[in-house]
Amino acid sequence: MSTCSVVSRDLDEPLTGTAPVARTWLLLEQPGPWGAKALTSSHLDPALGRALEAAAKGTGVRIALIRRPGRHADRGTSSERRVYAAHTMPGNVWLHGTTVADPRRLLDLDFAALGRGDHHTFDSVLDGGPHRGDPLALVCTNGKRDRCCALLGRPLAAEIAASGADGVWEVTHLGGHRFSPTVLVLPHGYVYGRVQAHSVKEILHGAREGRIVVEGCRGHSAWERPGQAAELALRSALAEDAAQALTVVRTDGAAPRWEVTLAHSDGRRWRVTVVQGASAPPRPESCGASVLGSPARMEVTAVRELPVRAAAALAS
Repeated sequence: MSTCSVVSRDLDEPLTGTAPVARTWLLLEQPGPWGAKALTSSHLDPALGRALEAAAKGTGVRIALIRRPGRHADRGTSSERRVYAAHTMPGNVWLHGTTVADPRRLLDLDFAALGRGDHHTFDSVLDGGPHRGDPLALVCTNGKRDRCCALLGRPLAAEIAASGADGVWEVTHLGGHRFSPTVLVLPHGYVYGRVQAHSVKEILHGAREGRIVVEGCRGHSAWERPGQAAELALRSALAEDAAQALTVVRTDGAAPRWEVTLAHSDGRRWRVTVVQGASAPPRPESCGASVLGSPARMEVTAVRELPVRAAAALAS
């Protein structure tokens, strides 16, 4: 029986515009096994998991559990856990880290402030500070969500870690199981699908230099899905790889058609038309799905640069 990722690849389903949406990521180390809903079905206190979910709701913060690649037989949870927070909006990109002995301290964070990109709550509450190491590569490996994530993600995470790359973690859920193996790269927040070890090395090398690799990219998690598709299309059209060069200024319209306005750091602006279609033929959206689906696909139909006067009017 084919897995959902094999079917998606065979049907050449596009990756663009499929990334999870989050302005800020909050990552908590949790060794041991993970269930399908890891915050409440792992060796983390489920009451704490529910409280964290409630605290983050509607703030733009997405919480995920992380663990180092390798065997996950629970050897007893260390008293010290790594915690990271990353804000991914261009112009205010940051990645801070710390270590905590009691994960309940995360409940003292101001989640609304984190979602707005204010790292002071993270630093003051958890004694955090800027991450000085390499960019983080977070590989989705939660087989309880979808077997493709374990079958493809875990070997990838192990291979990257064995190659000597620092900052490699397994993560609980990035969505889009059918695009496994999927990887989130922080601090910039770009998500990749169907990746191989050599491409992750290229992606991380670029991230260290503030550059984005467009090939294999699902989108920038800071934007909603029409914005993700529009930004990647514009990057391709301009051959622009500077990580913070482009910003989604506004998105007008509703499904199935949007007009996305993007700004370049040099002042230029573009209007990008994005149309939502349905993938055909129907296919399993995950290995656990009981019915076939027709997942939405984002298609860019027009990219046009705005005259200086129109761009200035939009900016005002």
